[in-house]
Amino acid sequence: MDQLALGSIGIWLGVFSAIMFTACLYFILTYFEHLKKSDDRLTKQSKLFAVITLFLALGAPGFYQLYIFSQMMS
Repeated sequence: MDQLALGSIGIWLGVFSAIMFTACLYFILTYFEHLKKSDDRLTKQSKLFAVITLFLALGAPGFYQLYIFSQMMS
């Protein structure tokens, strides 16, 4: 890939990461709300989605950095 395409992918990954962090915050807050209401099913769902969105927010840029590193070393 050329350098311009890799840079634009990095920008979009930053936007994606910010959206996933926002979604993670939303699911964490709904987790506490459902925990207060003692709704087990919604509590488990909120916790699961909070963990998934946090993984996506941190994992996608991390894997991208590993890809860029491997491209630069080859």
